[in-house]
This record gives sequence, structure tokens and C-alpha cells, in this order.
Amino acid sequence: MEKYWFIFSDSQLMLEKTADGYTIPLQAEPPLEAARPAGDIHNITPPLNGTDVKTYRSDNVTLGGKYELCPLRASYRKLSPELYYKAGKCAEILYWDANTQYCGKCGGKMKLHTDISKKCTDCGREVWPLLSTAIIVLIHRGDEVLLVHANNFKGHYYGLVAGFVETGETLEEAVRREVMEETGLKIKNLRYFGSQPWPYPCGLMVGFHADYEEGEIHLQRSELGDGGWFGKDDLPEIPEKLSIARRLIDDWLEKQ
Repeated sequence: MEKYWFIFSDSQLMLEKTADGYTIPLQAEPPLEAARPAGDIHNITPPLNGTDVKTYRSDNVTLGGKYELCPLRASYRKLSPELYYKAGKCAEILYWDANTQYCGKCGGKMKLHTDISKKCTDCGREVWPLLSTAIIVLIHRGDEVLLVHANNFKGHYYGLVAGFVETGETLEEAVRREVMEETGLKIKNLRYFGSQPWPYPCGLMVGFHADYEEGEIHLQRSELGDGGWFGKDDLPEIPEKLSIARRLIDDWLEKQ
């Protein structure tokens, strides 16, 4: 039975070139002529459109011919959305596997117990993949929105205020806290927009719209290099379409 084989070398995904573009190897056995497993082969559930999914890392990838390596984020522009998002889940499982080789309680060796759990061979402690939840918010002020350039952005584009949810905090509390910490602004009328897996390395982005209430912009310079209010006719460079930040901005633009 054919399976999808999501193979990673470091942080890059192995793609198969076709006459129409790119895909993921689909065959009964792993493509050993191109990449041999360097560790466990993981079963990824649920299947993709009824087809089983496997993933593994390879230290020795032979390129040329029909295979090439591509950074996971860049694969968004080459793969179908279904394959891209499944590749993200595979990357998260492999990241979790690489970082849970030993028990954090007793130091014993961890072994796979189920597709998404490990058990310590000494003390029996079980672990599951961790997920870091973050909020992201588009703030409206009349016909303008707040866009910011974070110090960690790789490029000159402007995005949205975002940050991780802290222990004991609701999503809404996290939005208000992050906006106040990073910009000094008070907001109101939070509206849930949607969510998105963000496998860089193991995140879930939860998006909101919100309205400006009061305050002057005072950027947290340790996080943000620039920011301000922008209308639809004077937008700076904005994020590419793979991100929920762009979806939030596009949603606003469509309603202008």
C-alpha cells in the first residue's frame, strides 16, 4: 500500500519534482535510494485523504534527479495546502522526538509508546508533544490598523502584535497584556478570528480583531523596531499569505 513519506534533513523537507511542480514521495516503501532513516520512522495520524503518512529524519540525503531539499516555510509555495500542513505536523513530531530522548524525571531512555507518546524505560513516565499557544491581533482605529515590525522578522515587512499565552491566563487576557506590554495601548471589543498551526517549531496561533480604546504608542524596543497606524492606501510590506497575520489583514482589506 502506498504511503506519503515526509523526509527531513536538518530543517529541510525532501520534495519530489513532477511535471506539474512538486509533491511528497508516494510509494509503498521509503525512498532509500535518496534518504535512509537516521532514527525511528514515525506514523502520523490521521491519514491524509485515506493515505498513510510516515516521517523520519535522514543524515544522508542523495539529491539530484527527481528529489530536492526545501525549507519547510518555503515549501508552502511549492506544495498543496494539505501537504504543507501535514509536513508541518511531521516536523513537529520529529522536533518533539529529538528533544525527548531522555526522561526529564529520572534520566532514563525514552521509547515510543504510541504514535504521539513516549514512556520512560526506567520509571514509566509518559510524555506527549508539547504545544505553545500564541495570540496575534489586528487592532483597528477608524479606517486604520496597527502594524509593527518585530526585531526577529527576517525581512522588512510589518506584521501584527503577537505573543505567547502565559500559565493561568485566558486567550483574551493574553491579547490585552501583550498589546499593553508591546505598544502601551488599551484595546476593546476583542473578536475571535481563527487559528493556525505554526510548526516553527511547535506553535498554535490564535487570531483576533480588536478596537483601539486609548493610549499613545510606546513600543517595547526589545521586541519591536517600528510600528504605527496605516490605512489601506499606505500599507507597508505585509506578511506572505501562509500566515494568519496576512489572513487577518486581508479580512480587514476586503471589508474596506
